[in-house]
Amino acid sequence: MTRRLIVNADDFGLTPGVSEGILSAYRHGIVTSTTVLVTADPDRRLLGRAAGAGLGLGLHVNLTLGRPLTRGRSLVDGDGRFVRDPRRAAARVDAREARAEVEAQVERFRRLVGRAPTHLDTHHHVGLYSPVREVVLEVAQTLRLPVRSQDAGARDRARTAGLPTPDHFFGGSGPDAYWTPARTLAHLRTLPAGMSEFMTHPGRFDDALGYSRYGRQREVELAGLGSAAARAAASALGIRLCHFGDL
Repeated sequence: MTRRLIVNADDFGLTPGVSEGILSAYRHGIVTSTTVLVTADPDRRLLGRAAGAGLGLGLHVNLTLGRPLTRGRSLVDGDGRFVRDPRRAAARVDAREARAEVEAQVERFRRLVGRAPTHLDTHHHVGLYSPVREVVLEVAQTLRLPVRSQDAGARDRARTAGLPTPDHFFGGSGPDAYWTPARTLAHLRTLPAGMSEFMTHPGRFDDALGYSRYGRQREVELAGLGSAAARAAASALGIRLCHFGDL
């Protein structure tokens, strides 16, 4: 059975350095897809380069960073900002306000990119928690879009809803970078049959990223994913690189 692989770089638009790093990892390495944080006001020049390059562009649904596009009171704290913790954010949200915000983000994506996203996933995995998970699936159903599945439960929910989703998921973020050069090659060598997704966070560190707990780690991931060695390994192993639009 064929081994196919989506390498999705989360957080396009978070900072110019992150976006530049994602573009570099696409040009020189194995990144095939990215998801855009439209609430972060992404650099139009960089977004235009991504849209014209053949990189898969999905929507990184955001309910946990910065400010919303809509005025749903259940979405924000007393300062009008999203609640950072995804469990708390989901627990307090009104499903109708969450849906209005997700739909507003989809519409902003369309205005910025000029087409629909290839798929939906969620920042900080907030889409794993009810009622946000139901809202995201409903919006994806309406738009007939694939979704990310981080585990078997998410995969079952997506497929029950009739939505395309990969068979396998790999990735994480923490105190240390996940996609080091060694780990990237190890995962490529042991990739299972079917369609897999690598969730990744490559980028170039810039001043605007100084606040982030996952800042310098992005440079390590850029080295692991954005190299000729990674691309050569995928080719030698017969892995077909693709994006969510191929599901």
